[in-house]
This record gives sequence, structure tokens and C-alpha cells, in this order.
Amino acid sequence: MKNRKFLTYITGGLISTMVLMAGCTKDFEELNTPPTSVTDVDAGLLLSKVQKDAAMVEGNERANIEFGSWIQHWAGGQVAPVSRYIQQPTDGVWASHYALLRNLMQIRTQSLKGMESNPAGKSKLAIAKIMEVTVWQRLTDLFGDVPSSETSENASNVNTKPVYDTQESIYTRLIADLDNAMAQLDPADASYGNADFYFKGDAAKWKRFANSLKLRLGMRIRYAAPQLAEKTVREAMAQPLLAGNTENAAIPTYNNAQTTNAHPVLQQFIGGSPDLRYLADALVRTLKTKNDPRLPMIAAPTVNSVKAGTPDYRGMGVALTDAELLAIIKDDYSTASTTTYFNRTLSTPIPCYVFTYADVCFFKAEAALLGWGATAADAETFFKDGVKAAMALQPYNITTIPPAYETAELSFAGLSAEQQLEKIMTQKWILLFGRDYEAFTEWRRTGYPVLTPGGNQGSTNGTIPRRAVYSSLEVLLNGENYRAAVSRLTQGDAYVSRVWWDKKP
Repeated sequence: MKNRKFLTYITGGLISTMVLMAGCTKDFEELNTPPTSVTDVDAGLLLSKVQKDAAMVEGNERANIEFGSWIQHWAGGQVAPVSRYIQQPTDGVWASHYALLRNLMQIRTQSLKGMESNPAGKSKLAIAKIMEVTVWQRLTDLFGDVPSSETSENASNVNTKPVYDTQESIYTRLIADLDNAMAQLDPADASYGNADFYFKGDAAKWKRFANSLKLRLGMRIRYAAPQLAEKTVREAMAQPLLAGNTENAAIPTYNNAQTTNAHPVLQQFIGGSPDLRYLADALVRTLKTKNDPRLPMIAAPTVNSVKAGTPDYRGMGVALTDAELLAIIKDDYSTASTTTYFNRTLSTPIPCYVFTYADVCFFKAEAALLGWGATAADAETFFKDGVKAAMALQPYNITTIPPAYETAELSFAGLSAEQQLEKIMTQKWILLFGRDYEAFTEWRRTGYPVLTPGGNQGSTNGTIPRRAVYSSLEVLLNGENYRAAVSRLTQGDAYVSRVWWDKKP
């Protein structure tokens, strides 16, 4: 059987040293393991950590500065080069995703090893595999081709030069992995219980979540592999999906003394730079133009408008030139709302959402436009369901949409299929505020909403980036395979290159 290899670009230095020493020292492991040390970690603790860390990192300050400014939710601040399209390696994002994968692999290779057919571990392993799919998808969506198949279950077989799998092959495998994991889920099996932030170990909800992920995988490759996309979407649409806001995958947050327990947007307000708190013009202007009832819960009125007695909202431009930055008067621009996202005294803190029923509704609406598992006539119904679900989320809690808004914004009458898609994706863009990675990915995939780049030319000749660049360590430690992957990118390891599925003209 082919040996599987270890993610040495995460822990290579430490593991290499251990392996070399083990070759020279008899009974090294036994002699050097303190009798009170922890050599294995409970699977539930590993799952909890991955769920929390994966959710929180998507909306943290770094994500807002970079990806959040590119899709124009956040202005990106006056001191953040990446928000001005100046290319920098994304070492932290790269490393954090492989750290998540390492923890999930430990469930399979240590905590529940050999329990694939045992009710005590079978469904737990399936849930861990579904979580792996979510991390792999996000990683490849951000970077393109990544090392995947030569990752390892065994730290004793060290490979410092893993190949980069193509994104196309990764997507094909992830779809198959979801199918296999769903087949292993059994409500009668042992459960993670409260260690599972998403669904408390409920196998039926996990199956609906996994099938909803399958729908997302299928729609993501719509323009790159239409036949596989249609097959995947039709299969997902024929099975139960997330069915309401009570089934949203989310992480609870807490407004206590521990800043790390707060919502990541609130963390940005508590500990981040004041320059990184301003909302982008595109988001604020869209909400104002539509008379969207979520506006005052997303944005705060500008300081100067409040002082003048006429509270108003104004977003800041993105990727500003030096001259534009010098002209900025901060009190003329809106930060996130001090009544919701920047409020540490909320009696019910805002959950950190991962994947919601509203996401699913918008994917279903898009699929219906194509006739994949539903008819075009169903698209408007799914779209309305998505908007209503999105507005009902915390912190908005809007259960009745204003009639004027529903008439103006939720009708498909007289629109072409492409105009309907633009309407769907604009509402999804609003929904994804605080979920920067997913918002960046969905904007690249469809081109909606239409965003105008900022004036600074940066490293992109004044265009919005299309991907993150690889970790700088890869150039040093895995150069040959890194260069092979870069050669497959449209313009090399650059912000302006497109990943495999980014095929829409």
C-alpha cells in the first residue's frame, strides 16, 4: 500500500529532529515521555477546537483587512498594504488551515483509530471527515492547488516536499468524501454531544449539513466543470438540506473578560487599530440605496452627522491613493454599528456563523435558475426564503420585512436570468458580512455584486485580487513542487491569477 506522507511544512522542524534522534536512541519514545504527559487528546476536544478556530479566523481583523476589503465590506484601514492591493504572502492563513487539518487528522489517526466500523466511533469519524471537507474547500478556494493527497496519518514517515494537488482533483475527492461520510452517519451511534458546537452530535442534522456542503461544492464549480456541477447539485437537491435557522452551523460567543470569546468583529473593536474599523462605501451605499432595514444594525452613523443633528451613514473608499488617505476625516465615515457588532454589552451575543439556512436558500435559487433539481419558477421563492432567513438572523432579528422593501427588492418580475443571479448574489453578499473568506469566494465565482476597484494601483495594476498568494515558506522548503503549482496558475503566484473554478468571463 502506498505510504501517505506528513505535513512537514507545518511541523517539519520539530518532527525531523525527533525522527533523527529516534534513529540513534533505543527506546527514545519511552525514555522521553513523562509519565504524566498527555499523549492523546479526546476527539470531542479536538472537534470543538477546530470548529471554534475555523469560524473565528474567518471574521478576524486580518481577514477583514485583506479579504474583507477586497470584497468591500471593510475599508481596510489606512495602514494595511494588502487592503491597497499591495501583494504580500499569506503565511498565517496558510498555516492556520493546515493546523486545523492536523487536529482533525488526529481524531482519525489517534483518538478514534481503528473504530471505523464501531458504533462508538463510526459516526464521530464521519463528522470529523465532514469538517475536513469544509477546511480543505476553504483552503483550496483561497489559494488554488495545494498539498493534499500527500498529507499523512503517521509522523514517522516524513516528507518535506509534498506535491500540490490540482484544485480539480481536490474537488472531485471532496464530493466523494462527503458521500462516504454521509453513508457512515447513524443516529444510533455514539455522539460528540455538547463538544459539538454545531449540532450537539445530532447525526440527522450533520447529514443535512453535509448534503448542503455538497450543494455548495457543486455550485462552486459551475463554470469550470458544468457536467460534474450539475450532477452534484441535482443529487444534493434531491436529499434533505438545512431546513431553517434552527439548523444553522454557528459558534456561540460570549461578552466576558476573555476577548477571544467575543465575536471576531467585536474583537477587532476591542483590541484592533482604530484605522481598521471603518466600513466600505460599497456596502453602506448598497444598504442605503435599498432602504435595507439592516443598515443601522450593521453601520453606525458618522460622528459628524450625529453632532450636526442629522445622523447619516457613509462608507469609506477602498484601496485609497496616498492623496486620498491624506484627505480623510475619519469622523465623516461609518464604523460597524455600536449597537450590535461593536457592542460588548449585548444580553445575547451574536453567534459566529459558519453555514446557514440562508446560504442554502441562495444556492437553491441559483440552481433553480439553471433547472438543476428545481424549475426556474422556484428561483424567486427560494430567493425570498433566503432573504427572510438572512434578516431573521442575529443581530437583526427582523421577522417582518417592510412591504416596500419586499416589493422593490424581492421580485424577479421582468428580469433576465443573469439579472436574477445578480440580485441573488447581492443579497448573499450582504448576508456574508463578517464571513470574509466565503464572501470573497462567492464574489469571484459569479462577479456579483459588481465592485469598482479603489484608485491605488498596488501590485495588481488597480484590479481587485482574485486569490491569496502562497506562504513564503513554500518557496524555501518545497520549491520544486511550489514552482510546478505556480506554473499552472494563469499569471503565476500573484493576486491577479485565477484558481481553477474561477472561469466565469
